[in-house]
Amino acid sequence: MSSPYARRIMRVLTYIHDHPAEDLSLDRLADIAAMSRFHWHRVFLAMTGETCAQAVRRLRMFRAARWLECTDWPIPQIAAKVGYPNITSFSRTFGDEMGCSPVSFRKNPVFKTKTDQKPKGTHNMFDIELKETGGLRLAALAHKGAYTAVGACFEQLADMAQKGEYWPHVSGMAGVHYDDPTVVAEKDLRCHAGLILTKGAPLLHGTQEVHLPHGPHAVLRYKGSYEEIKVAYDHLFGQWLPGSGKDPADAPCFEVYLNNPADTAPADLLTEIYLPLAA
Repeated sequence: MSSPYARRIMRVLTYIHDHPAEDLSLDRLADIAAMSRFHWHRVFLAMTGETCAQAVRRLRMFRAARWLECTDWPIPQIAAKVGYPNITSFSRTFGDEMGCSPVSFRKNPVFKTKTDQKPKGTHNMFDIELKETGGLRLAALAHKGAYTAVGACFEQLADMAQKGEYWPHVSGMAGVHYDDPTVVAEKDLRCHAGLILTKGAPLLHGTQEVHLPHGPHAVLRYKGSYEEIKVAYDHLFGQWLPGSGKDPADAPCFEVYLNNPADTAPADLLTEIYLPLAA
């Protein structure tokens, strides 16, 4: 691993290996990587093919297996040293990862894990350009739950704009996604569906005002269904960003929708994904 992003990942993996009983939360690992908490996990997953939680579990169980093989420490002591004060939870996790119980492994220490990780982000058909944006202002509705269900919020916004004769103040539609669905439970995902406002427009009654950041952005144009948009994110975070020499800003990505799913086939939908970059 020689690129700056690869070195960050190796630094995090080394930290997990050397501190298995410490706080290994996403926020802590983002600090170790010196990367925005909004984007660290997507970069890690796209480059390594495993989530941070999977890496933590794998490395903790590897350390436990080594200690089971090389020491006579009691199993509860080993469990605590890799961050599992509950022996039942440790034994279950060890079995899931290593294919046998800690007791069986100590008798026959054969390293055979079930983990088979393959790096992701192998798509290269996307156009990405750097843009300076003056920031966007949204009249938005908050949504919590599956991102695939956010369409109802956009329909509600369109109805509100139609009834209030508000369309002259609107220049487009955007979505802001605050959580990574590979980390956060579907029911807890948070996002805003928004109308992009023209300069000086009044806020639409019943909506929240959301400001998107000024500054440099990487903009990926994606053509295809919203259900398949993950491949674009995998490319953006797994290939483009690590090779770009850029750092992401501490702000969420947002999407700008260039056509309407109500009258456009899913394969022809156009979406711009904006990744805020550190200045």
